[in-house]
Amino acid sequence: MTALLQHPGYDEERLKGVAEKLPCREVQAEMLLSLMGQPHQYSYPSILIYGHRASGKSHVMHVLMKELELPHATVSCVECVSIALLFEQVLLSFFGCDAASLLPRSPSLSDFVRVYRQQCSQSPAKQTRYIVMEKAELLRDTDASLLSALLRLQELVGDNVTVILLSEIAWDKFRPNTGCFEPLLLHFPDYSKSELQQILSQNVHSSYSAGFYSAYINILLGVFYSVCRDLRELRHLAALNFSKFCEPLAEGKVKETDTHKLWKHIEPHLKKAMQTVYLREVSSLQWEQMQQMEEKEAGALRGLSAHTHVELPYYSKFLLIAAYLASYNPARTDKRFFLKHHGKIRKTNFLKKNEKTSNHLLGPKPFPLDRLLAIFYSVVDSRVALTASIFSQISSLVTLQLLAQVSHDDQLDAPKYKCAVSLDFICAISRTVNFDIVKYLYDFL
Repeated sequence: MTALLQHPGYDEERLKGVAEKLPCREVQAEMLLSLMGQPHQYSYPSILIYGHRASGKSHVMHVLMKELELPHATVSCVECVSIALLFEQVLLSFFGCDAASLLPRSPSLSDFVRVYRQQCSQSPAKQTRYIVMEKAELLRDTDASLLSALLRLQELVGDNVTVILLSEIAWDKFRPNTGCFEPLLLHFPDYSKSELQQILSQNVHSSYSAGFYSAYINILLGVFYSVCRDLRELRHLAALNFSKFCEPLAEGKVKETDTHKLWKHIEPHLKKAMQTVYLREVSSLQWEQMQQMEEKEAGALRGLSAHTHVELPYYSKFLLIAAYLASYNPARTDKRFFLKHHGKIRKTNFLKKNEKTSNHLLGPKPFPLDRLLAIFYSVVDSRVALTASIFSQISSLVTLQLLAQVSHDDQLDAPKYKCAVSLDFICAISRTVNFDIVKYLYDFL
């Protein structure tokens, strides 16, 4: 049930409309209204609202300013790449484009204060004006005097104006070292699980009942709440996976009340979706198409994301394959695997006591650079010149921690490496270049 907001300076009907648009943020909205005071009274010069991403800071301010029809200027510190744009946007919102044109090409803080005072004398404020600064933590990267001036702008311009800073970091990490006017602080806590359930359940699909969609949101939060509490990301995930949740219902296999069967159907799909939380590497349509492709191709790559091996250059894949063979094959078996006329060599003839255990159980062994290059030129399917590009790709594999350098940095003549990838990983890499690595592994003879 929506809580009622109460404030002597505003109409009850308007406050009721505000409360309906701010679910689970009625307490913070009422606290903010009490800090702002009545419209015709002077308000506190500056207020800092802080909280994590997607905790409702900007939404609450937008609803209050719009529904209560308060004069305001909303400034995004991300978009305003210079203080000139910031000053221009404030003057444009309060006094129109004529006032903004009075600023010089590269205005200073004193120019902004001078123009604001001139316009304020011509059209004084009938009620408090508000400057809402989104992403205000970026002000730390600007001139040190700008933040201090904004916090006491009411005193500088002699007008009933309040600056409201919206930030994701606390004031202790925000405060300038030189000292400044202390703003009032208001913290927006993260949404709880029950609050997220209540907010997300409002986006009911028109074709389904509210109870059915609420059950879906409950399942979604049961999977994602431990790793993601961002309302925007959860709303994106809910819209993305709802069609998959409804598939058994559309096919007539289950009813809306069969929550257990619906959960069994959607569970593997949601676990796959956990791999891309926050990334947004693909659109919703592309994600659905990728899931359909994975279902059709039973032999698709497993345990790897689709971009893990694609980003490796072509010859880097063969270098990694050669490194794996060098790490898990005894050196004397290279002749058997990579020479055409090696004669008949039986495995039992050179099986020593310490080789009765699988090399994959013992782990990767170090190998010199010349052996890596020899195997590389044996397995690559084209003639490759030994250039600096090959050596730079080896260094890149070390940087990516796919290879590990085990020799000292000062050993330049014959550095030694070890392969640091698993068998499943190298098999997936090999399939992308049509190379059957199992035929070249000593353990699988």
